[in-house]
Amino acid sequence: MKKLILTALLLAMTVDSTAEIVAERVPYEHAGVLLEGVLFYDDAKVGVEPLPGVLVIHEWWGQNGFSRNRARALAKLGYVAFALDMYGKGVSTRDAAVARELAGQFYGKPLMAERAQAGLDQLLASKYVDPQRVAAIGYSFGGSTAMTLAYSGAPLVGMVSFYGGPMAASPEAVARNQAKFLICHGAADPLVSKEQLDRFLRSLDEGEVDYQFIAYQGAQHAFANREADKLADLNQITGIRYDARAAKRSWEHMQSFFEEIFR
Repeated sequence: MKKLILTALLLAMTVDSTAEIVAERVPYEHAGVLLEGVLFYDDAKVGVEPLPGVLVIHEWWGQNGFSRNRARALAKLGYVAFALDMYGKGVSTRDAAVARELAGQFYGKPLMAERAQAGLDQLLASKYVDPQRVAAIGYSFGGSTAMTLAYSGAPLVGMVSFYGGPMAASPEAVARNQAKFLICHGAADPLVSKEQLDRFLRSLDEGEVDYQFIAYQGAQHAFANREADKLADLNQITGIRYDARAAKRSWEHMQSFFEEIFR
């Protein structure tokens, strides 16, 4: 019996030691723009049965190490994650003026949902993903984009916004939406006015959207990004700061939310 147990333990250790997170670059195109996302998955967990998929939408800086690291962390949790590209292959910046221009082309326009849907299509095309268990998460600009994607009627069971700019839902958007919402908000975020936030939450209430809203005391904008302080100082922006406590709590709240919607 001891020999059998030892053999089983050795086999388990062998499996764990060979498991790795795979990152596959995925070129694709939308509206004449060449894009490149990155698909992440744990090669020890795929192939048996389809896994839940998570679309990761970047901040206004563009697809960079932060958004890719978030997707990689999701893969470690057992999900297939796709870090999409909203701007174009290799397009990212640390200059707020450039980021504002890049993000500005999407707000208030159908292009925001359409470009995000192009990324979602790449995730859904993966043979490892269960199309009935797909969610989108986004940070700042990405959070607003994730909301807009959900409002378009995309086949999402969940949407998580980390300090995303609130996008109030019209009755038509609510009717199309299929996702439950988790809103992770910095209670001290000066970039979101009380009026804007109240209007957003009121639209969700009136539309009877299934949502959870969590405000993290003292947290400012970009609280989950370790580079936030450097970027704020570089661009002389106030109200943008990393908050380790809020980052940890919001990630844990996301995991609990996923356990519920992917069950």
